[in-house]
Amino acid sequence: MIELRPAVLSDAEEMAEVQNAIFRAGLRAAPVDADQIREVYLSGEHTVVCTVAVEDGRVIGFQSLKRAWPGNPYDVTVGWGVIGTHIHPDAGRTGLGRRLFAVSRAAAVAAGLRHVDAGIGADNSPALAYYQAMGFRPYRDDGALVSHRLDL
Repeated sequence: MIELRPAVLSDAEEMAEVQNAIFRAGLRAAPVDADQIREVYLSGEHTVVCTVAVEDGRVIGFQSLKRAWPGNPYDVTVGWGVIGTHIHPDAGRTGLGRRLFAVSRAAAVAAGLRHVDAGIGADNSPALAYYQAMGFRPYRDDGALVSHRLDL
């Protein structure tokens, strides 16, 4: 059984391993370490929600939703949501992404977000298909990154 719960600092190593498995599968540009996970996903400064999926005591995926801030590295309009979904390749296509998104969507609505951005590598076809299935639509494409938008 897969449990969804809020991410905590002690999840950083396993969250990094999820992203590194995605990197090894060729669907992420670079590997990460636990310090990067803590800084980007667990610092809390702009976090709306960060949810982990745990199976047999191990993190197999997570989704982060932040509120965009001035000068954010994603070039997302201030006040929009910025979402990222990271699921271990061995756990893909199980409905886990839909379950994680249900939590993030509810948090976005509760936080008063009107729009959510998902920046997806142009060559990451599973992620492109996932976000479109969740209702996101492309609105910006720089050749390497296709930004999708969901209006709430």
